[in-house]
Amino acid sequence: MKIEFVSSVAVITPDPVQSRRLYVDTLGLPLTSAGGDYYHSEQITGTKHFGVWPLSQAAEACFGSEQWPAHLAVPQVSVEFDVADVAGVQSAADELAAAGYELLHPVREEPWGQTVVRLLSPEGAIVGISYAPQLHE
Repeated sequence: MKIEFVSSVAVITPDPVQSRRLYVDTLGLPLTSAGGDYYHSEQITGTKHFGVWPLSQAAEACFGSEQWPAHLAVPQVSVEFDVADVAGVQSAADELAAAGYELLHPVREEPWGQTVVRLLSPEGAIVGISYAPQLHE
């Protein structure tokens, strides 16, 4: 697979209020929400997207349930790598599966247009391989 860039870094929080206190109130990062507890910014130099992702939303994104499965390590961070196109996401998923990695979910398109597949890394991070068209413009 050919990774083009790191598209997103998000800390995963079991307590969104406390995390916002650190990242927004104390560090002064320009994070905003479009509604709900996911706060993010595309305005922090050095990253295309930084977010504070509630654990319940990470679980929903990966498993369709707000509860993280007890048999898996609880992730602390999510890192997404973008490839050149949608076909590259499926190719990456096939390559990861062939290498023995268990995917958290199959390739799918999210409501905001990003195509993504995710796995849990040996360190317990959610790693996404994605194509987000808005980041390639």
